[in-house]
Amino acid sequence: MSSILIKKAKVITTMNANKDQLKDHDILIKDKIIHKISPNIDVSNEQIDEVIDGSKYYVYPGLINTHHHFYQTFTRNIPQVQNVELFDWLKFLYPIWSKLTPEVVYYSTLVATAELLKTGCTTSVDHFYVFPKNQPPDLLDNEFYAAKEIGIRLHGSRGSMSLSEKDGGLPPDSVVQTEKEILKDSQRVIEKFHDPSPFAMHRVILAPCSPFSVTSTLLNESIKLAREYSVCSHTHLAETKDEERFCIDTFGKRPLEYMESLDWLGSDVWFAHGVHFNEEEIDKLALTKTGVAHCPVSNSKLASGAAKIPSMLKKGVKVSLAVDGSASNDSSNMILEMKTAFLMSRLIYGINAITSEDVLNIATKGGSEVINQPEIGSLEEGKAADMFLVRWDRLGYTGGFYDPISMIINTGDSQIVDITIVNGEIVVKDGELVKVDERKIIEKANELSKRMLEA
Repeated sequence: MSSILIKKAKVITTMNANKDQLKDHDILIKDKIIHKISPNIDVSNEQIDEVIDGSKYYVYPGLINTHHHFYQTFTRNIPQVQNVELFDWLKFLYPIWSKLTPEVVYYSTLVATAELLKTGCTTSVDHFYVFPKNQPPDLLDNEFYAAKEIGIRLHGSRGSMSLSEKDGGLPPDSVVQTEKEILKDSQRVIEKFHDPSPFAMHRVILAPCSPFSVTSTLLNESIKLAREYSVCSHTHLAETKDEERFCIDTFGKRPLEYMESLDWLGSDVWFAHGVHFNEEEIDKLALTKTGVAHCPVSNSKLASGAAKIPSMLKKGVKVSLAVDGSASNDSSNMILEMKTAFLMSRLIYGINAITSEDVLNIATKGGSEVINQPEIGSLEEGKAADMFLVRWDRLGYTGGFYDPISMIINTGDSQIVDITIVNGEIVVKDGELVKVDERKIIEKANELSKRMLEA
């Protein structure tokens, strides 16, 4: 195991219980863990593999992205869907996504996670739910292989769709599976990839896509299987008014009431978006400890609305931050997502609605609480060595480095960080990826993307 010493960091933003900001402190990383944080750590008897001059840097906990669709990096910025809302957007893109291959899944994962790592994200959830009938059933496995190669901490979702257009759903028949196929493969993926141990780099989530793309039976059987294996569950919910009308017309219930009827509430569940929860439903989320992944950029671009994040935070809902899929964002930039979250809540709910500290908290500690991995999300002794560093003397921070938290969210002419450390390993250095060849990934990814759109 390697060891790293960050010497005299200018400011360490810990996001611990006291929100301490430590000046001129050292951080000693040993065996993937933060071994010590203190001024002037004595390492005379230690074997240190790398020393970083921390006086040049502000240090932050690694950001945690709790909802994404990596494969969408190959279908972003398509002109035909730049001005349509969610349902029409999906109907146009599903046929293109039906051309996914193992190679596309692998390289799209590298592209998405590379963007995340370079913008301070050290842990990501991915929601993969498109399984074309003409492809191998183990498509999801390629995400775990790519994540291991690039060095990001991955919570991979075995998603699913069982309702095609002929059944009253949105996706074409070519990308849906039977309930038997889905549940069998969900069990396989858990047994192959899920690591329940602390500091795990790979975990599995079960994630039927949405109320309008799966049956009630599948939702119910999926949550039972997840709880049998003690894994978390996740889906889209309350994203648009169209979805709300669908649930009322089809099930006679609002989206959250429908999910509650299927036992889909609890500390092992979180929903992406939550834009259209009312106050009574927010109370229910808080009471049941059910989480929310806030996706402000995607919600803005698709005109879905603004989630009531200030109310959720006030009532104690577990709130996290997410970039959503790259076809609706269209990037995987977690620092920009923080800025958008800050500005959206201020614009809609007023000047006192949210602070920069609130936003950084949901992007770090909030994420760790939602995905139930408490050893990440803050910089403390004994926690995972997941963090990012930015030089304080950049042009974009000039004249604005008085508050490190507001600085990283609201200022800067680039969101590319200088150093990212995941699980005690440097994976971004001087703003460049360490473990993979970025140029080769870009060339291959563009080739595959073009092939998908032209086929």
